[in-house]
Amino acid sequence: MGYIDLHCDTLMQAFLAGQKNVVRLEKAMADLERLETGGCAAQFFAIFMPPMAYRARYGDAIPDDETYIRLLRGILQNTMEARPDRLAPAAGAADLERCRREGKIAAFLTLEDGRPVDGKLENLARFREMGVRLISLTWNEPNCLGWPNSRDAETMARGLTPFGRDAVEEMQRLGMLVDVSHLSDGGFWEVARLAKRPFLASHSNCRALCPHPRNLTDEMLRTLGEKGGVAGLNFGPQFLNADPEDRRSTAAAIARHARHMADKGGIDCVALGTDFDGITGEFEIGGPQNMALLADALHKAGFSEDQIGQIFFDNAARVIREGMN
Repeated sequence: MGYIDLHCDTLMQAFLAGQKNVVRLEKAMADLERLETGGCAAQFFAIFMPPMAYRARYGDAIPDDETYIRLLRGILQNTMEARPDRLAPAAGAADLERCRREGKIAAFLTLEDGRPVDGKLENLARFREMGVRLISLTWNEPNCLGWPNSRDAETMARGLTPFGRDAVEEMQRLGMLVDVSHLSDGGFWEVARLAKRPFLASHSNCRALCPHPRNLTDEMLRTLGEKGGVAGLNFGPQFLNADPEDRRSTAAAIARHARHMADKGGIDCVALGTDFDGITGEFEIGGPQNMALLADALHKAGFSEDQIGQIFFDNAARVIREGMN
């Protein structure tokens, strides 16, 4: 069964390891070979913007934002040039379908943390021209677009900046997906109010099952479903387990979140956003090669074959079709 993964941080792992492509990465959770083994149909590759803490840790190894974006984009391009028969660039639904016909994995480029937009709407068109088709509005720090998720109630209640509201509307006009993973609760509700096309939480789970502020409340799940969006199931134990000390990520735990999402937001809002290479813990599904374990767990959780197909592929494909130009 082919699947679409809405988020991984593998490009950053390749960059930090000094690798020029992601064909094979010994110390990462994902690479092209394992994506093929697991039956991946489309992978959203994030350019994760390093926070100041990363710059303190890695020093001069982390360049300025523009150089860093160019280098990570280059890693993806190098991979496609090295294996053009296995991985191809994708900018929308037509590319996704073409890749399926040709037996290739569709590679979508995304930006995790909108800080490089730098308060300029023209930068959105520039990033789109570079191939970026999804932007996570924030990471875990405020930026020109808005405020992030937080355990501080005042920060969590804050929403988008005035520029952020304009940017959301411009992104939807351009056919760039608006991603609310990492965004504050206030920001989520502003996006929901502004959105005229589907938006998504690319790698977020259910707050009712795990009280991490990155996860979505039941009301958010209902609204996301009503708006035609999806939430990508995150495989990180810190987003799966009620006990923050529990470092285990199991297929059954992921399936429990899938069931809760479907119960609250409808089956159409459940998708996959593994967060491979952006999470740590003890993993039953430690990479794309193990994705069949999730299909088995979903079946045991009562999902039909058609519903598993929706979670693995159809729901994300619909958002691509309706949200991208």
